[in-house]
Amino acid sequence: MINEQVEQSGFDFLKMDTFLMDHHRELRDSVRAFVQSDVLPNINPYWERAEFPREIAMKLKGLPIMGGLIRGFGSAGLDPIAMGLVMYELSKGDGSITTFYGVHSGLAMGSIGLLGSNEQRERWLPAMANLEKIGAFGLTEPERGSNAVDVQTTAIRDGDHFVINGAKRWIGNASIADLIVIWARDEEGRFGGYVLENPSQTEGVTITDLQGKIGKRAILNAQIELNNVRIPVENKLEKANSSRDAGKVLVLGRYGVAWEAAGAAAGCFEHALEYAKNREQFGKPIAGFQLIQQKLVEMATEVTLMQLLCFQMGNLIVAGNFNEAIASMGKYNNARKARQVALMAREVMGGNGLLIENHVARLLTDIEVIYTYEGTNEVQTLIVGRELTGINAFV
Repeated sequence: MINEQVEQSGFDFLKMDTFLMDHHRELRDSVRAFVQSDVLPNINPYWERAEFPREIAMKLKGLPIMGGLIRGFGSAGLDPIAMGLVMYELSKGDGSITTFYGVHSGLAMGSIGLLGSNEQRERWLPAMANLEKIGAFGLTEPERGSNAVDVQTTAIRDGDHFVINGAKRWIGNASIADLIVIWARDEEGRFGGYVLENPSQTEGVTITDLQGKIGKRAILNAQIELNNVRIPVENKLEKANSSRDAGKVLVLGRYGVAWEAAGAAAGCFEHALEYAKNREQFGKPIAGFQLIQQKLVEMATEVTLMQLLCFQMGNLIVAGNFNEAIASMGKYNNARKARQVALMAREVMGGNGLLIENHVARLLTDIEVIYTYEGTNEVQTLIVGRELTGINAFV
């Protein structure tokens, strides 16, 4: 019975679980157990206060997930499917915890793991893998969102240091970070990544958390002002010398976000299905009414299609056939469909769907953030359109 399946192992209509390796199931189940025991019972007060749930987030180090795909240096060395399952299960619980993990483990550790020298990896990754140091990723600027590769932040060589001037915005983890990868251009216009250590104690760095967010309220996003900030030459990532290099990190990030969107949608559906089976009106559970079943079927179908797309993207990474356009199609489709699923879940739950104690309202606002970050859906459309036609329609 599908109802038993949802209760025991999550919604899996096409039985994709049967194609997983044992280590995939074990990892998925351990993350799922963490979400059930530590995230769902405790996250709502942090969300309401817009406070970072450090006590919850630090427990992530008990899971073998830090560093994602990175091998060695204390990192998890996950395969693409395993990494996707981690994002999926975390986001079924809460988007703020997922973003903390994605920024630290995916963007910050990923930048160092993909683009750093061996010495730089040895210097930073082991402590990050153990959450002794928290990382952030500084690319987006106040005037550069979708066009983030056209950064205005500068890095000018001065002896044994680079002098950094500029500003970054919407930077997750910034105010709690021990290091931030700052993306900037040097005097010759070359794009590079510079590791800013101890940002809160560095002269010329001002970090201000953004207030008033309606989504992912328990993750701290900040504006960073950089005024003649001196970063040692040895902190420039050795292999980060162009926007294409940064793109290597972002493409994998979009892959993870596609899984995240699918997970948030699945969380909404599972909560709505359970609610519909237990909520009685007119003498029977509302799951017995045709209009409610129609919504449940639509949600179940979209979640299933999102799952299929995610699994195939993971297979393509393993086969070496993944590219930017595929990542963009995955993010475009899943972010858009997750929005629809979340709204239908909220409708199924009626007025109770507005209460964060029932989780769907919080997940719905998480999805609004997913819809925008890692590239808006308009930008993803243009990337896929360029792949299909060979014509660049960005400008």
